[in-house]
Amino acid sequence: MEQACHQVHGFSKLWEELQDKITLSGHSSSTLNNYGRKLAQLSLHFGKLPQHITEKEVNRYLVSLARKSRVPSLSDFKFSVYGLRYCYRLLGMSDKAVRLPSIKREKKLPVVLNRSECKALFKAPELLKHRILLSLMYSAGLRAREVSRLEIKDIDSERMMIHIRQSKYNKDRYVPLSPLILEGLRKYYHACQPVQYLFNGNEPGTPLSVRGMQWALREAVKKCKLQKGITLHIPTRNGIAKNKHSSGVRHYSY
Repeated sequence: MEQACHQVHGFSKLWEELQDKITLSGHSSSTLNNYGRKLAQLSLHFGKLPQHITEKEVNRYLVSLARKSRVPSLSDFKFSVYGLRYCYRLLGMSDKAVRLPSIKREKKLPVVLNRSECKALFKAPELLKHRILLSLMYSAGLRAREVSRLEIKDIDSERMMIHIRQSKYNKDRYVPLSPLILEGLRKYYHACQPVQYLFNGNEPGTPLSVRGMQWALREAVKKCKLQKGITLHIPTRNGIAKNKHSSGVRHYSY
């Protein structure tokens, strides 16, 4: 985005307006970064602001992006379309936004882990921190960013609930805490002594990044040699990761 601000006349002002609009609407910083990055790439490609690019030029650009990716709905194509739509609405050009191509969602069955696979995955990490991290995430059905932001005070052992603050759409919510997960959390707390955040990053008092969680998962998958396409959002066969009323994973021990 810095390059676009320097090379494309007027992009700095557009970027400031976009920042203000997204902040006021309550969208996340990741949304801002995704939209801004794609708008910057578009502006650099044509050497002018999005509002000065013709519909024909936009369509050709989007087609080229779609052809580069086997899965456009999960690629640069998606954020380019969404970023343009948001930009056009911001500039009062909604009539242009409706002519942008729609995105077809791929219909795929989700990858599901059975109990033995869950047991192997949760036991695979060498560090207790990573074993508890994966177990908590899957048992409570938490998003990676939610786990990253969890603070020690968010674990309510009396009510057996986890307080999720400012989750998707900036909403707070509670999810059940499994007794077995609580037992594991207590072992982890006494062993690792985290500061403020439940899972610290490289420095005490800083949260573990989503990238750090992804690394821990990749290493666990490699160690237990699971062949399925596992991500931080894969549910278990009995629906634990998606079921708000589940009491958690109960079929393994630490």
